[in-house]
Order: sequence, then C-alpha cells, then structure tokens
Amino acid sequence: MAEVLPNDARLKLRAQFDGLPPDQHGQGWNDLWSKNITPWDREKPSPALIDTLKDKSHTLGSPFRQDLAKPNDPHPPPRKRVLVPGCGKGYDVLLFSSHGYDAFGLDISPLAIERANTVLKDLSLATAYPSSLNGRGEIKFLVADFFSDDFLAEIGGGDFEVIYDYTFLCALPPSMRPAWAKRMSQLLSPTGHLVCLEFPLGKEPKTGGPPHGLTAELFEQLLDHPGREVKYNNGGYVCEDRSLEKSEDALEKIDRWKAERTHEAGLGRDHVSIWRHLRSGVGGGGALMMRLGGREGM
Repeated sequence: MAEVLPNDARLKLRAQFDGLPPDQHGQGWNDLWSKNITPWDREKPSPALIDTLKDKSHTLGSPFRQDLAKPNDPHPPPRKRVLVPGCGKGYDVLLFSSHGYDAFGLDISPLAIERANTVLKDLSLATAYPSSLNGRGEIKFLVADFFSDDFLAEIGGGDFEVIYDYTFLCALPPSMRPAWAKRMSQLLSPTGHLVCLEFPLGKEPKTGGPPHGLTAELFEQLLDHPGREVKYNNGGYVCEDRSLEKSEDALEKIDRWKAERTHEAGLGRDHVSIWRHLRSGVGGGGALMMRLGGREGM
C-alpha cells in the first residue's frame, strides 16, 4: 500500500500549516506553490474521474441543459456548468471541458491559477484532452475564495450542475468542514450532482494534515446536516448521530464505489461517491441568482 504522501512531503505540509489560523491558509498554499512544494500535483487528472465520466454518464446525464432545450431549435441548449474548488493546475477542469461541460476552476492561490492558465495555453491539450462528440465547453480559472460570493458575479451566479471535490475537503482544517458542506449545498443546482473522490481514506485523523484523514461516515454526517457542527471521538473519528432527520438542504448519497483506477497514493482505498439534493427546489444559490438575473440567456 502506497503512503498517502512521502514522509518528507507530509512533514513540510504539516509544518506550513501547524498553528496557522484558517484565514491565513490561502497565503500558506501560495507559499508552497512559490517553493514548488506541491506533492498533490500529479500532472494529470485522476484516473478515477476519467472512469467516472465514462461509466456514470447515465447518472450525471448529458453535459447540456436539456430542461432548457427549445422545440425545433437547431442549436443545442446551454451547457451544464462544473465547479472544481481547489483546482491547482486545473487538469480535472480540462477533463470536464473535454466532455462538453463549461468548467470553472477555483484556487485561493494566485500562483496555482497562473500555472493553470499556462497549462491552458499548451498546444498539446487537444491531444491530451480530446474533445467528445458533445464538443468542448468553456474553461475559466479564477483566483477566489470558495466560501465567498465574490467570484460568482464573474461567472453568472451560483448554479452548478456538477461540483467535484478531490483533495479539497482534506486540505481544509477540520473546523471548516461544516462550512464546506453548507457551501456545497448552496452552490449545487437543484438537480445537480456533487462528485467526491474520497481521499485520503484509511489515514488516522489524529495524525493531522493536510491532507487530513477522511471517512465515508464523515461525508455522511457533514452532508446530512450542512453547516451543523460534528463531533469527534478521542481518535479524531466522527461520531455518528442518527437522532435527527436530515436537513431540508441535505445532500443524499445516490452511489458509491471503490475506484478501480486512481492515483498511486490512493490505490486500493479511494472511493467515489455521488450526491444530490434530498429535496427538490433546494440549492443553486437561489437568492444570489435572483440578484444576478440568472444565466439562462448566456
């Protein structure tokens, strides 16, 4: 079994964030990019995501907004939008675009986005990320805080049909996990899907991070009640609480499987899960969309 990260890389990451307040983590990540300490950068999208887009298209549906299709209109409807927070150099963003989605990558590090835009200019992209029959969607990278609304005005509001999390939740300090769940529920469209490549699984939480150890139960506790604090035992594992009904804005798990292919650090352990809103009419950044006037005409 491969280690989550080489020992030297783990020590450097922990030293970078040890005792650092959460509001200073953005600068911490940018410092790592400036020093080229980026052990999470695999120079390609995750094989698990490649397989998910290929094998789970019946769940994720068409990359087009078929609900906005007009009868007898020769032009396709608007494309679905994907959000990838903590995108780094943007390999997963490029992959989603090649499948026909309009894909938006966020990172709090300006240097990460600078390098993502450099990758975007690479002339070999057409070969590395061949376009599907649905054509290629828009690609946009933004320096932004996932937890702030500031970036939404730049891209037409907060209404994403797919949100993809890989090495984002595990990079956050545990105190920010409830806010992560709340934000996912807010930004996911009423009929959208949250795709989580769960990593790292099997790592003892008390060893710290980033990357912080995650469990399937943690995802469930967070997304059953987005925004609610969760409790942990002495080992750092989440305490399961089934005493309350799921929240109105809860996300429910509709599929989960062990990844047959993934990056080496997660081989044999990584799982992929897909989530959607428990109740219709919830999500999509509704209040913000009203202020921005929606995006149907884009």
